[in-house]
Amino acid sequence: MSLTRALGLMSGTSMDGVDVALIETDGAGRVVFGPFASFAYSDEDRALLRAALADAAALTDRTARPGALAEAERLVTERHAEAVAAFLRAQSIRPETLDVIGFHGQTVLHKPDQRLTVQIGDGAALARACGVDVVFDMRAADVAAGGQGAPLVPVFHQALARAAGLAGPVVVANIGGVANITSLAPGRDPLAGDTGPGNALLDDLMLERTGVAIDRDGACAARGHVNDAALAALTAHAFFAAPLPKSLDRNAFSRAAVAGLATEDAAATLTAFTAETLAQAVRALPTPADVVVVCGGGARNPTLMRMLAARLACRVAPAEDFGWSAEAMEAQAFAYLAVRSLKGLPLTFPTTTGAPAPLTGGVLARARG
Repeated sequence: MSLTRALGLMSGTSMDGVDVALIETDGAGRVVFGPFASFAYSDEDRALLRAALADAAALTDRTARPGALAEAERLVTERHAEAVAAFLRAQSIRPETLDVIGFHGQTVLHKPDQRLTVQIGDGAALARACGVDVVFDMRAADVAAGGQGAPLVPVFHQALARAAGLAGPVVVANIGGVANITSLAPGRDPLAGDTGPGNALLDDLMLERTGVAIDRDGACAARGHVNDAALAALTAHAFFAAPLPKSLDRNAFSRAAVAGLATEDAAATLTAFTAETLAQAVRALPTPADVVVVCGGGARNPTLMRMLAARLACRVAPAEDFGWSAEAMEAQAFAYLAVRSLKGLPLTFPTTTGAPAPLTGGVLARARG
């Protein structure tokens, strides 16, 4: 089967910037990795996106763009077009050699219980700007059918695990703004879902307390102490009692429990919150894992990785140990999903999003005509 050349674009809930990854794939078990690059948002860009998040909270119509949302959608589209252009120049790639771009957009609201998910970004405008067909809005069909609309990456995790020859039970944990897992076991469909906060709460704390929206290398949390009472309050949320598959919004949790703590202790407690809820989800899986492979921004946080490993009996390893890229994986995944969408293949499954049946998804915007 011939391979399709696809570019994947990801702007996650951490709002760090635009990730761009090139792959070639048949949309099934063959994936050839190409180059990857990341293009950071400016502080002004992030401020606008945060304003859009606030204005999206009251949305009931996924097509509405009140307040800062319209300006933010233009910004997201422009920044993605700029990132594609810069990436192609740097790699000496001509746009006409690409078959498709997979465009995630920026999630500003995710309430699947209300059959509502909103990713801003104009796919048609991006296709015209780049001169390449674009598949976008990949969550909407699943949510409209009653699924959670997230996570979307499990089918890509499955392809990677098969290509790597990982025969035993493996869990792929993605720690972005929100954390999610994919459980891959022989003879079973992938089981997946969000597990709780990833980096979002910690990023928000650091922005509020230090003006910089990251605990780089987990250094602040490493100097602090976990407050057990605050951690117990955080983990008492009803979300954690629900079985997989499930998903949540970036802003589903409050930092009120750590509001009175020193910054180092608050950072340590929020880091432990991510590690504990992720570990709880792994321990509750029907098939125990031999290894947990960690990708996403959280894989670059040594404090978080140590806390997670301390809570699990199995090996915990970064994606790079298996020849994968923790940084590139989500962008690669949306390139892969775009190819599956073009071929009418399922993106989501009952065991990954709770959809009633395997469902394809995405909207195709043609570059011309």
